[in-house]
Amino acid sequence: MDLNKIRDIAYAYAEKQGFHEQPTNFGESLMLIVFELSEALEADRLGKRYEVNDFQMALLPKEEYETYVRGTVEEEIADAIIRLCDLAGTYKINLNWHVTAKMAYNETRPYKHGKIY
Repeated sequence: MDLNKIRDIAYAYAEKQGFHEQPTNFGESLMLIVFELSEALEADRLGKRYEVNDFQMALLPKEEYETYVRGTVEEEIADAIIRLCDLAGTYKINLNWHVTAKMAYNETRPYKHGKIY
């Protein structure tokens, strides 16, 4: 999967929807990502999940999506990823390189990166 392509799509959509009319504040963008993750935590606390099986290929119609997927752990994590990709697009971060480099670096680190958890 090409993370830079996803980055570019997320950024273009946010721009089209007017989210880039004002200059993006880096800290605010990060906090909106944290907010999406806090919504994922709350969804988990409420037991709201929508797991997709290996055979489910089609996207749901809007009404079904709103009924079954909206507000789930999975949706909130997707929101956080979309916001991260938009932020990466704003700052022209090469996600393919950085994610690959970080994962390769992590392979050289000790168990639990030398920490308890």
